[in-house]
Amino acid sequence: MQLTGSQIVIECLLEQGVDTIFGYPGGAILNIYDALYQYRDKINHVLTSHEQGAAHAADGYARSTGKVGVCFATSGPGATNLVTGIATAHMDSIPMVAITANVANSILGKDSFQEIDIAGVTIPITKYSMIIKNVEDLAPAIRKAFRIAQTGRPGPVLLDLTKDVTANKTEFYPVVPEPIQRQIFTIKEKDMDAAVRMITEAKKPCIFAGGGVILSNASEDLAEFAHRIDAPVTCSLMAQGAFDQSDPLYTGMLGMHGTKTSNLGVSECDLLIAVGARFSDRCTGDPKTFARKAKVIHIDVDEAEINKNVHADAAVIGDIKVVLERLNQRLESNTHPEWHAHIQDMKKRFPLEYDTQKLTGPFVIEKLSELTHGEAVIVTDVGQHQMWAAQHYTFKHPRTFLSSGGLGTMGYGMGAAIGAQFGNPDKLVVNITGDGCFRMNLNEIATVTRNDLPIVTLVLNNHVLGMVRQWQTLFYGMRYSNTILRDKVDFVKVAEAMGAKAVRITRCDEVVPALKEAIDGREPVVIECVIDSDDKVFPMVAPGGRIADAFTEKDLEDRKQ
Repeated sequence: MQLTGSQIVIECLLEQGVDTIFGYPGGAILNIYDALYQYRDKINHVLTSHEQGAAHAADGYARSTGKVGVCFATSGPGATNLVTGIATAHMDSIPMVAITANVANSILGKDSFQEIDIAGVTIPITKYSMIIKNVEDLAPAIRKAFRIAQTGRPGPVLLDLTKDVTANKTEFYPVVPEPIQRQIFTIKEKDMDAAVRMITEAKKPCIFAGGGVILSNASEDLAEFAHRIDAPVTCSLMAQGAFDQSDPLYTGMLGMHGTKTSNLGVSECDLLIAVGARFSDRCTGDPKTFARKAKVIHIDVDEAEINKNVHADAAVIGDIKVVLERLNQRLESNTHPEWHAHIQDMKKRFPLEYDTQKLTGPFVIEKLSELTHGEAVIVTDVGQHQMWAAQHYTFKHPRTFLSSGGLGTMGYGMGAAIGAQFGNPDKLVVNITGDGCFRMNLNEIATVTRNDLPIVTLVLNNHVLGMVRQWQTLFYGMRYSNTILRDKVDFVKVAEAMGAKAVRITRCDEVVPALKEAIDGREPVVIECVIDSDDKVFPMVAPGGRIADAFTEKDLEDRKQ
C-alpha cells in the first residue's frame, strides 16, 4: 500500500511495539505530527515542556520497562536540545531511538533556516546515526535502528529525516520484527573453563555487579550465582536493584561514596568477579591500587571494556544472563564461612551513619524506603541527593533506580520520572532531586500536571550546589565560588503555580505525614525538604585515591585531633 513517509514512521513504530512517544513539534517535523493525529488512537504522544525533557523521558521509559524509548524533535534547536539526553543514554547503555526531521533535500547544506547536521553531531554519542534522504530507505532504516539499539550492548540511535521524505509516498510492506537474539557467539568454552576454575579455587571471592546485569535481565541469575558460590555482592551506582539489598550477601555500593565494607571487601578479596561493570573511575578510585590482592574475572557483552580500565586475569565475552546461566549449571555449591563472617563483621563495624537529630537527606530517604517497602521506582538527578538515595533506599528489584551514572546529568530526574510513570502507570514513581538540579527541569512539572501523573518529587533543598560545595569544603579550602543558591525562588509557589500540590518541611516529625499523604494521594506532589547547607555524603574516597582509604566524618574529626 502507498503511504507517506510520515505514515511509514508511525507504522514502523507500531510494528516495533511502541506505545508511547515523547516529543515536541516544529516546522520540519510537522508532517509526522500530522500523521500522529491520524494514529492518535493507536499510539500515545507525550508533549514535554522541552526537547531535553523528551529525551530524558524516553530514557526513563526504557530504563524502567526494558523497552526501547522513543523521542521526536524538529530540526535545528529542537534536534540539538536532544543531545544531552542522547549522551546520557549512550553513557549508560540505554536503548533509545531519536527521530528528528530536517530541512528538505533541495535546501540541505545551504545553511537553511533551522538546518543542522544532527546525524553528524551525534556520531560520538550514538551506536548509529544517519540522515534519510529517500523515502524508499525509511522503513528499512527504522527497523535497523531498533535492532541496533537493542543488540549486544544497548544504546541510542538517531535517525534524521529530510522534510520531503516525510511527505513523499512509497509502497509500504509490513514486517514482523525478528526477536532480538542474545549475544552468545562470543562465549568461548576455554574462557568459561578458566572462570569456573578460578571461582572454584577462590577462598575469598567477591562479586562486583554493574548495570549490565539489569540491562540483560539477569538479576535472578546473579542471585543464584552469588548464593551458589557464597560470595558477597557489591554494586555500582547503575546496578542499584540488580541484587536484593535486603539479602545478607549485599554489602552496599562500591567506590567514591560506597560503603567501607564494599571498598574494603574488594580490596581484601582474592577473586573479584565483575559482572556487567565497566570499572568507572568513580568505582575504582586509583586503578593501580584497585583490588590488587585479587585475580579478576570480567564478564561483559562488550569486548572493548575488557582491560580498558582494570586488567582482567580472565574474561568471558557475551550476554550476562546466558553466561551466568551457564556458570550456575557448571558450578558446585560452595561456602566460605570465615570470609562470610569477616564481611558480616565489617558490616556491623562500618554502618552508614548520619546525624539523626536534625532533618537530613538520609533521614528522608530512609523513611521513604520504609513507607514504600522498597517497591517504588526511584528517579534521581545528580549530586548529594543521588548518592544518599543509592545509599539509604533499600532496592529490592531491578529497574527501580533510574539515574544518570556515566554522564552525571543535572536536570535528568523530572523527565525520566515522566517516562517511568508512563511506562509503569500502576507503580509509585518518586523523583529525588536537589535545589540546583530541580531548577534545571522544573518546567516539566507542567507536563506532570497536564497528564495528571502521580509523581512525588522530593526536593532536598540545602540552598547550595551540594556536591560541588562538599568538594570545595574538603579540597578547595572552603572557597565557595558560585555554589551558593540563597536566592528568592519559592519552590512551593512555583509548583503550585504549575498545578501541583506542594508542601515545605523543615523538621523530622513532618517527614512521615508528608510522605504518607503524597503516596496515598496519587496526584502530582512536590515536597521541599529544607536541609543544612553543610551536610555531606559519607563515606567518601578522595578523587584518585584508594578505595580502601574511604573516610567518614568521624575519620576527619579524628585526624584533626
